[in-house]
Amino acid sequence: MSNQSPPTTGSPLRAAIASFVGTTIEWFDFYIYATAASLVFATAFFPAGTDPLVGLMASFATFAVGFFARPLGGIVFGHYGDRLGRKSALVTTLIMMGVATFTVGLLPTYEQIGFFAPLLLVVLRFVQGIAVGGEWGGAVLISVEHAPEDKKTFYGSFAQLGNPAGALLATGSFSLIAAVGEGFLYSWGWRLPFLASALLVVVGLVIRLKVEESPVFSAVQQQAPAEMPLRTALRTSWKPLLLGIGVLPVAVGGYYIVTTFLQSYGVTEAGVSEQVILNGLSVAAFVELVATLGVSWLGDRFGTVRIVVIGLVGVIVLAVPQFLVLDTGSTALIFLALALMRLVMAATYGPIARVLAQMYPPEARYTSVSLAYQVAGAIFGGLSPLACTALYAATGSIYPVAGLLIVMALVSIACLAKAPRYRDTEVLTATAA
Repeated sequence: MSNQSPPTTGSPLRAAIASFVGTTIEWFDFYIYATAASLVFATAFFPAGTDPLVGLMASFATFAVGFFARPLGGIVFGHYGDRLGRKSALVTTLIMMGVATFTVGLLPTYEQIGFFAPLLLVVLRFVQGIAVGGEWGGAVLISVEHAPEDKKTFYGSFAQLGNPAGALLATGSFSLIAAVGEGFLYSWGWRLPFLASALLVVVGLVIRLKVEESPVFSAVQQQAPAEMPLRTALRTSWKPLLLGIGVLPVAVGGYYIVTTFLQSYGVTEAGVSEQVILNGLSVAAFVELVATLGVSWLGDRFGTVRIVVIGLVGVIVLAVPQFLVLDTGSTALIFLALALMRLVMAATYGPIARVLAQMYPPEARYTSVSLAYQVAGAIFGGLSPLACTALYAATGSIYPVAGLLIVMALVSIACLAKAPRYRDTEVLTATAA
């Protein structure tokens, strides 16, 4: 058998760009909710007079609902993507996310309709979670499975670029709104990013519909596709599924500690203005956006797992300083700390697309990738802001929060050391033969 990689079908760059645009829109929708949850929802959707910390925890609880819905989305769309194709699943998730996000922008407040306001908010957040749960795995696979073996980390990172790009758009839009004035932000200005998301969804659909189906999916369909991908994944890959969950605490949960919780802590406890925090997070998101492709390129050259571990060590080093600088009141130091943390976070997140995508056999890969990622999201992403708020409320100290982030990084490093790997070239070569 030849050692040459068989040619892939379609354009790896086109597939990567389609993944980037789609995930940017999905994460923008997800993050404008996160930003609004930390700044506005506690007062807009819960009773007036509620203790600010209790109101914030209630707001973060609605935020967590989206994460608990994500495993269900991963199972549903994982089955869909493994049986019918990556592309059609991704089109459906984008439409679901767009409708749910736009509707949040139209919701009446607690003052207007009482208990139904937070109830409807939770329902829409659940739909958002289902959509994101199905989105990430498919977007990563479209990129990774189109790419040649020696460039999978780089092209796979295009799907990961959607995270910082979506965050940049989210914090940037709220930063512009906050610049108009706090009264405008808290009255109805916060609704504008939710309503504007409809235009982005239309653009995303046009681009996504033009991408070709994954060559690996097409090859598996010619061989022996799994009749029940979830059952296949649980039967043949249960250990890699647990390891996949274990490699992701920082990539999916640590992110919300250094953004959503840090934003809330900085404003409510450290006394930093919303404008400074939003601007700082926007700069940090831009740093991560630029760095993601670079660290992923390095992953193809020097080893994907090695680059991720270096990023995790950086997270451990910066876990405490990123919070301490908020108390200095120095805008320059705050911007620097946030940017440095997102730089090392880029190394933990960008290359992880290839690591996770190739931990599982192709016949149930969409289901396996989605299940591992979204269960990790539910545990580490959904609970992180709530856990951090509770830790701070109980101790009055930021050190337990930093300690939680350090433990998450150590768990990630331990599981990365045991992660298996499947090569797509074996599937494509078998089909070509």
